[in-house]
Amino acid sequence: MADSDTPGLPRLLPDAVHRSVKPGTALLRLETTHAREAILDGAWWPRSRDIGAELPSLISALSEHLGPVTRVGLDGGAWDELPTRVMVDGRVVHIDSFPVGDDTVLITRGDRDLFSLLLVPPDMSPDAARDAMARAVRADNVTEAKQILIDTGSDTPPTPA
Repeated sequence: MADSDTPGLPRLLPDAVHRSVKPGTALLRLETTHAREAILDGAWWPRSRDIGAELPSLISALSEHLGPVTRVGLDGGAWDELPTRVMVDGRVVHIDSFPVGDDTVLITRGDRDLFSLLLVPPDMSPDAARDAMARAVRADNVTEAKQILIDTGSDTPPTPA
């Protein structure tokens, strides 16, 4: 069975994925091992740099797989506007602005359980995005997010509009 056919994993992304996926859908891949030895735990490909439009679907999708998300850490310079908190599914999720780099999203479940996601730039080509997301979720990945983006054709994530 191909990894794209494994139950619980998203299928490979079609070429026109950002045009064909309805707004509010999170394009997300997560590592499926329990060991969590890789540098990254998954990858997220938002449709835009509008955090208010993008973050709720990510948090909802992650909550289904990981349990309640309590905090999200983002690089404030990578987004149009960054609120200090959002309400998602009736829960308050705190937003922290860190200079983590605009290629990474930090997710906190509970008090201290931290997950690190590759942030695929919204305007990255579908082929490059698929490749970057696949590399990020490999159980043996030891490559940092920025290097994955460089290796897959996006060495400089786009700046906010």
